[in-house]
Amino acid sequence: MVLGDTLLDRDVEGLVNRLCPDSPVPVLDETVSVDRPGGAGLAAVFAAAQGADVALVTALADDAGGARLATLLAAAGVRVYALPLAGATPEKIRLRARGRVLLRHDRGGAAGVPGPPSEAVLRLLAGASAVLVSDYGRGVAGHPALRAALAATGAPVVWDPHPRGCAAVPGVHLATPNEPEARDLAKTPPGGSRLAAASRSAQALRRRWQARAVAVTLGGDGALLSHAGSTPLVVPAPAAEGDTCGAGDRFAAAATLALARGALVSEAVQEAVAEASAYVAGGGVATALPPPVRAVAPAVVTGGGERIGAAAAGEVVARVRASGGTVVATGGCFDLLHAGHVATLQAARQLGDCLVVCLNSDASVAGLKGPERPVVPQGDRGRLLAALGCVDAVLIFDESTPEAALSWLRPDIWVKGGDYATGGGEPVLPEAEILGRWGGHTVVVPYLDGRSTTDMIAAARAGRGHAGRPVAVAEAATQAVVRSTAKGAP
Repeated sequence: MVLGDTLLDRDVEGLVNRLCPDSPVPVLDETVSVDRPGGAGLAAVFAAAQGADVALVTALADDAGGARLATLLAAAGVRVYALPLAGATPEKIRLRARGRVLLRHDRGGAAGVPGPPSEAVLRLLAGASAVLVSDYGRGVAGHPALRAALAATGAPVVWDPHPRGCAAVPGVHLATPNEPEARDLAKTPPGGSRLAAASRSAQALRRRWQARAVAVTLGGDGALLSHAGSTPLVVPAPAAEGDTCGAGDRFAAAATLALARGALVSEAVQEAVAEASAYVAGGGVATALPPPVRAVAPAVVTGGGERIGAAAAGEVVARVRASGGTVVATGGCFDLLHAGHVATLQAARQLGDCLVVCLNSDASVAGLKGPERPVVPQGDRGRLLAALGCVDAVLIFDESTPEAALSWLRPDIWVKGGDYATGGGEPVLPEAEILGRWGGHTVVVPYLDGRSTTDMIAAARAGRGHAGRPVAVAEAATQAVVRSTAKGAP
């Protein structure tokens, strides 16, 4: 389990061939831009890439950045347990040319206050095999309920601190500050050799935090481990040159995985030094991200109407949550919108204070139903749904399932039409486990029998309408349903 603050990191690569005419600064001509999870999210991605079953407890804002993070994390195989986050998603943008960073641009404003954890999160902490706290000073690691659960867990806890963060929970197995962080946190006075200063910092933090061990990372010189006894263990690193961005997260993730396998703290630190060194030598974060994360394209829809896209959905959800209302969501392909779809959407909207429709993109529909689908492209399908009076926003997603979209939206209720309730007994929707992460519920609403997009397509290809009616008549009936439910219709 990884717990902490997640940021959206973006590397903008480009070429510099000239100076700005109105100021003596280089002009970067962008060639490529890559998004990735940062902070606790990056540590979780690293752990998942090693084959671990990883759950991430973090806070996501109701904005396009939060939606992007949820998509990237899902692509990495990380299960996200998101806490509500007021404000904007923190972003770190690195402008690079020929492998060198020209400027880092941070945005997102002051840290917001994360919402409370669900019972599912607290159960997860109690049953984890190991916990990595990746504190980036934005509030998740300081939440009182989470700190109480961390203090009570029997699992080994690794604490990766931040100068603007909070103190480690007493009794952690290992704290992993880097050299400047350790010096700042311990208020170590100058003087003596580098190793002596690192040792004093580690010992001071170990006493203050009642930690079993503190490993101060020394960049290319490895790490110094202070544990029981007065003599520290120095773990040298193999020679490595390259981009060090994310090396601390790789170190902490590797140490946590080793402890989860039953390694001694000294063995875990040695393994972490080797992993972090190999990471830097291998090209850093640019090459270490798993291919599914590198391949995730930006959001499918960035516009298309005032009620379509992540920004529109986030605004609706934030407004309803702020007023204490209930957020309802449903999803599907909605190819050839028909009366059965409309009945489901109307019933869903009555269950809460807003309805967000998670719509499969064209690529997602083709993957699920074959290359001849969808019949109606995603832009038109989105506009038709957004025109319905019972729909407050439409979010288009590219994956085969809406897991990433749901992890970000965190609806109180997820709705499916009654055609899922087949085979007798209570239906178990595949989204039920996801909704349970934040205490949401899945429900089924009545469905109009005899309505099927597949049947409508087959009838159209056979030159007849549904139940033998002419195709033109069937189309006219569908359009009448749409008009009758549009906003402002009588």
